[in-house]
Amino acid sequence: MGQVLNRQPVRGLIFAFFALLLGTFTYVTADANASWVGQLAGGIFVHLMAVLDAYRVARIRAETLRAAGRK
Repeated sequence: MGQVLNRQPVRGLIFAFFALLLGTFTYVTADANASWVGQLAGGIFVHLMAVLDAYRVARIRAETLRAAGRK
C-alpha cells in the first residue's frame, strides 16, 4: 500500500507477488512444528522490506519537495 501512496503501483504489485510467493514457499517447506511466524517467514520478510522501501521513498520525496519550496 505504501508504494501505491508513493505513486509506484507496479513496484507495490511486485512486492505483493514476491511476498505471496516466498510466504507460500516457506509455508510449504517449513517444519510442521514451526510457529506461524516461521512458516510465513519469507512473506513477512518481503513485507517488511516493502514497508522500509515505501518509507525511504516517501522520506526522499518529502525532502525533495521541501528543498524545492525553499528556492
